[in-house]
Amino acid sequence: MVEVLIPVRLSDSIVAEFSARHIVHKAWEAADEAAFLAQIAPRISAIATSAGILANGAVKMIDGPFMAQFPNLKLVANLGVGYDTIDAKWAAAHGIVVTNTPDVLTDETADTAFGLVLNTVRRFSAAERYLRAGKWLDAPFPLTATLRNKTMGILGLGRIGKAIAKRGEAFGLHIAYSGRSRQADVAYPYFATARELAAHCDILVVAAPGGAETRNIVNAAVLEALGPNGFLINIARGSLIDDEALIAALQKGTIAGAGLDVFVAEPQVPAALMDMEQVTLLPHVGSASVETREAMAKLFIGNVDSFAKTGRALTPVPECAALAGRQEG
Repeated sequence: MVEVLIPVRLSDSIVAEFSARHIVHKAWEAADEAAFLAQIAPRISAIATSAGILANGAVKMIDGPFMAQFPNLKLVANLGVGYDTIDAKWAAAHGIVVTNTPDVLTDETADTAFGLVLNTVRRFSAAERYLRAGKWLDAPFPLTATLRNKTMGILGLGRIGKAIAKRGEAFGLHIAYSGRSRQADVAYPYFATARELAAHCDILVVAAPGGAETRNIVNAAVLEALGPNGFLINIARGSLIDDEALIAALQKGTIAGAGLDVFVAEPQVPAALMDMEQVTLLPHVGSASVETREAMAKLFIGNVDSFAKTGRALTPVPECAALAGRQEG
């Protein structure tokens, strides 16, 4: 058993699971959070947190100054694969292991990405709205683009990126990718920058991690390179795309369309995007199936349980992998 700080409101079932195993401190219930944290700080050895989409819309940055309040902190567990709200480099440098929940949501998120590809290129959502509005009685729905003989570029060929590529291959798409470096065991064509990848492909799928290094990596130049017949798909983080550049590109016909599951200020979505028929919009549902969310919660809690029992985490993030190997409780 350890004392766990939960800084954002997670689901009742997850909080109940933690409470059955550990001493839990719910920061969101405190009238004076600063005073509350100061009182419990020496006792906290683990923090359990999440991005806003899984925390009732709340976003809490677990940065260096925040973690520094807890002198005995050894673990920060994140619910979700993306951990851009946590300064993992600072944590690793100060002996704190950060964990996430990889693999268990890979296929669900890849399915969502490819669903967006189909909906955006073939305009299935728009076609359904057309039918429901009774317009089919007057004329057939306009012809759309096709997936035939197209190249899908994947920006960020990690676990989810590879699963998206596998689905693209099944549909006969050519695959290319870009990332921090070429992967020796990957045969797909590699491009060093997002702009070079966009110029080579017809469909650009964004699957890279969020954070300062990738903020606005898809900018006006990348969209220009994607071109008037190109489509943009984002299932990663809204921060990877320059919203103003994207809206301008869609309005001017610089690109043909976009499919988005994530947004910079979600759940707020720019009105300009809401008004466009060539855009498919989803409310961040990439991993949102009952089974997948249950698996994520199990691994999330499992990381804290494992730390409490053995001093080792199950799924440390790359920045903390070496530290996790020698960590003690």
